[in-house]
Amino acid sequence: MTEARVIPIRGDRGPARPARGGEQVRPAAVPPPPETDDAEDQPGWEAALEQALQFLRRRLAGDYQVDEFGFDAELTDAMVLPALRPLYRRWFRVETIGTHHIPESGGALLVANHSGTLPLDAVMMTVAVHDDHPAHRHLRLLGADLMFRLPVSGSLARKSGATLACNPDAERLMSTGEVVAVFPEGFKGIGKPFRDRYKLQRFGRGGFVSAALRTGVPIIPCSIVGAEEIYPKIGDLAPLARLFGAPYFPITPTFPLLGPAGLIPLPSKWYIEFGEPIPTDRHSPADADDPMLVFNLTDQVRETIQHTLYRLLSQRRNVFLG
Repeated sequence: MTEARVIPIRGDRGPARPARGGEQVRPAAVPPPPETDDAEDQPGWEAALEQALQFLRRRLAGDYQVDEFGFDAELTDAMVLPALRPLYRRWFRVETIGTHHIPESGGALLVANHSGTLPLDAVMMTVAVHDDHPAHRHLRLLGADLMFRLPVSGSLARKSGATLACNPDAERLMSTGEVVAVFPEGFKGIGKPFRDRYKLQRFGRGGFVSAALRTGVPIIPCSIVGAEEIYPKIGDLAPLARLFGAPYFPITPTFPLLGPAGLIPLPSKWYIEFGEPIPTDRHSPADADDPMLVFNLTDQVRETIQHTLYRLLSQRRNVFLG
């Protein structure tokens, strides 16, 4: 009787099994499972929870930085911007044009039209500069003193990077390389009646131009279409405005008729276009005191924004669909 021959196979791969011709072979080796990184296998919700707990721990321990103006970059990135993105992407469906005109580093001054009864155009502009710009820059808004007197919004505005609309603060921010945004129309623009939509109001004395000339940063005109339709202002209750110390108390088709529900903005389609920069570094800081130069640059910025608004409006077919 012939003895069965065993084919030697390296490694311990289990008991031999009979094969054809009386030979015995061992089963094929099963490769060991590949080593994986525990972080990659971690479910998305667990990773998000871990990040949230780490964020909370840093906040409780005071392990975060705030600049001299009160800006908290970590809080802005972790809470403020995520809360605004659904409004930006799904409700208003904002489209940005010309973000490449915003420098990737260094200071700049964005000058925009103001509208909408409530200043949602300012916060949507903040999301646009951060999310749609390659460098994801933070926008430092210049706001009226009324905003900072309010108990909740004032503190939140400071932590989100806003500061008082005055030349000293603007110049300090731009000289340190920040992107600053100003709305020269102020309350005249945001509170104008619906019949005057997209008609720019007076730009004041051109203080923003003086600040740009002193710091040598470019002025970037910004035109926003869509904000005028979110709260169409058809009236103003002046006695209530005086009672609350506000510049106006608006009446819209939904407010105060629908109560709190009337505060929901209409879902208009938005366009934000950043125009070609107007350089100021060819001038000296002393030119900031030249009233004729300041007037001419102010008028140039205003006309650029107005013409861009008309062009965007002529291309828009529907207020809500774009």
